[in-house]
Amino acid sequence: MKIKELKIYTSNIKAQADFYSQVLGLMIIDRSHKHISFQIGSSMLHFEYKQTATPYHFAINIPANKEVEALKWLKFKCPILKDGEDEIINFTAWNAKAIYFYDEDKNIVELIARKNLNNASEHNFGPEHFLEISEIGVPTTDIEREYNTLKHVMDIAIYDGGFGNFCAIGDENGLFICINRERKNWYPTQDKAYPSEFELKLSQNEKNYSLEFKNEKIHFP
Repeated sequence: MKIKELKIYTSNIKAQADFYSQVLGLMIIDRSHKHISFQIGSSMLHFEYKQTATPYHFAINIPANKEVEALKWLKFKCPILKDGEDEIINFTAWNAKAIYFYDEDKNIVELIARKNLNNASEHNFGPEHFLEISEIGVPTTDIEREYNTLKHVMDIAIYDGGFGNFCAIGDENGLFICINRERKNWYPTQDKAYPSEFELKLSQNEKNYSLEFKNEKIHFP
């Protein structure tokens, strides 16, 4: 699965514009007083103003060999969200290593180096190594319902987990991270998982789809 565009909401366009462009060094591709868009590798990230916006969790793939360099690069720019003393989190079951940080809305942003992907780089780490948006968090009260909605429209499979507390749906290029928000909070901070609305444009098996997460449910328009 490839996430082409992700639209999320913010109550502070200017702060997010400054963070993603000036701190992280990402390219602005469109902006107004009510929205701003960034290029993140092969994906686009759109922020739209909404006064009542609540935080999100999403992840960005980086080259499989760059987690140590990415950590050094990021530590000069913003605080790292740790698990105990660990700044790089080792997900052995996924053969991946991840780093977490907050943006200006306290969205939990993750940089993840997936060792199974053939995307290693020999160049020094920089914003050009933000390869694609690879995860979007879906806090719900019914994981099985969200999976069935996706499966009904798309040819998509469970990557890890089940219908209890946690289920990752998709593949290493693009995952819906579904959690039961009544039983589980966001890792690694244990922040409350809000059912924050988003819109997504994605491709799966050479077919394009648009969906939205609204009123705590995934919908295909």
